[in-house]
Amino acid sequence: MKREVIVTGKTIEEAVEAAVRELGAPSAEKISYTVLEEPKRGLFGIGAAPAKISATYTAGGAEVALEFVKKIVADMGIEAAVRLEDRGEGDVRINIEGNGVGVLIGHHGETLDALQYLANLAANRKGSGERREYVKITLDVEGYRAKREEALRALARRMAERVLKYKKSVMLEPMNPYERRIIHSEVQLIEGVSTNSIGSENNRKVVLYLDEKGIRAGKKTASKKKEDIADED
Repeated sequence: MKREVIVTGKTIEEAVEAAVRELGAPSAEKISYTVLEEPKRGLFGIGAAPAKISATYTAGGAEVALEFVKKIVADMGIEAAVRLEDRGEGDVRINIEGNGVGVLIGHHGETLDALQYLANLAANRKGSGERREYVKITLDVEGYRAKREEALRALARRMAERVLKYKKSVMLEPMNPYERRIIHSEVQLIEGVSTNSIGSENNRKVVLYLDEKGIRAGKKTASKKKEDIADED
């Protein structure tokens, strides 16, 4: 998104600083400007004139997404701080903190995921002839995603223990791709249990089941019990 302003200042340096503020650019190095009028000192203040420049700034995808999220939060009447964290290599986090921000999360993060999807569309939408590197926006509210991830990992461990104990598959509720990946990755750490996703689109669910190692372990346990019973007889 390209922005352009014409500003003045006592010196060209002051005019550039004013342009940076008005354009919302992170620094003077990020803007381009053309000097329209050099400053004139005049004589005893007579005939003095400020410097005038025309400045442009093309916001990157991260800045576009940040402004998009800020506008949504403001339009909803929510007083919150919206901050951007650039982790490099196209990984950008936008964090929202404040009173009443829970409404932005929704049931199991559904509203948050929808807002994140829209923020990514805004960040990576390009105008005619515009060049912009792809960025991945992760939207979070009051650290919700970290808390949700830990809850999902704990759920995966509990359900895996149930599969090993009762030798029966367990199907979880529908989850989005991000949450399913968390379940899959956690269960991979547990020997004897594997996972698979079934269903389509928004109704995809993770199934935990006993894999070959788990089946063999179960057979060994059953065989050992039979031997113990035979010894007692």
